[in-house]
Amino acid sequence: MITKPTPLKQLPPDLDRERLPKHVAVIMDGNGRWAQRRGMPRIMGHRRGVDALKDLLRCCKDWGIEALTVYAFSSENWGRPLEEVNFLMTLFERMLRQELKEMMEENVQIHFVGNLEALPQSLQEEIERSTAATKDNEQIKFTIATNYGGRQEIVQACRAIAEQVRDGRLDPEAIDEAVFERHLYTSHLGDPDLLIRTSGEMRISNFLLWQVAYSEFYITDTLWPDFDRQAFHRALQVYQQRHRRFGKL
Repeated sequence: MITKPTPLKQLPPDLDRERLPKHVAVIMDGNGRWAQRRGMPRIMGHRRGVDALKDLLRCCKDWGIEALTVYAFSSENWGRPLEEVNFLMTLFERMLRQELKEMMEENVQIHFVGNLEALPQSLQEEIERSTAATKDNEQIKFTIATNYGGRQEIVQACRAIAEQVRDGRLDPEAIDEAVFERHLYTSHLGDPDLLIRTSGEMRISNFLLWQVAYSEFYITDTLWPDFDRQAFHRALQVYQQRHRRFGKL
């Protein structure tokens, strides 16, 4: 899912490599509006959104960012028109099938998080194939949140912990943040350092509710299909101007 190299392949000189975020999370918003403003069907916005994602993934890899997590399909998105939902499921499956070879060549490790059992069986099979094939890749961790909801994730973590307590495998006094985090979908990742949301909406839409407690937020009016390397560069410039205190002085 990586495009050909584009300008700005090397880290821009005004960015400090030592102060880059290790983990970037993105709420990719605005595909439908991008298409509607151009008199196109909403699905055309999703197609262009895939191109933007492919370029961002390569950009993160080129610039040395260790992990990219994107919000591809929320647990609430099933309420969209059936035609659009079916198109998205087919698009996810087709891109996994078409891009796996290049993912392997680029050393990308793929993860999917969310309630994957509710996805079409053929898509589940492609997810299993791609995650198994890339599990030993180390260049960048690429996580795709699909049929994901932050509240749902927290509830399933609580349920899993409660079952261990019920079965006598876990002392309630031993439950702390570290134990809780091990039961989240994202246990393979550290928390995002930077959360980007496109399209100007000022909300997190049930995304990574636990994990973004101390993330830096960057909101841009740019619609997702127009979010390119220059836009990402600006986000990183803003991030590096901030002083992260994590609640301390």
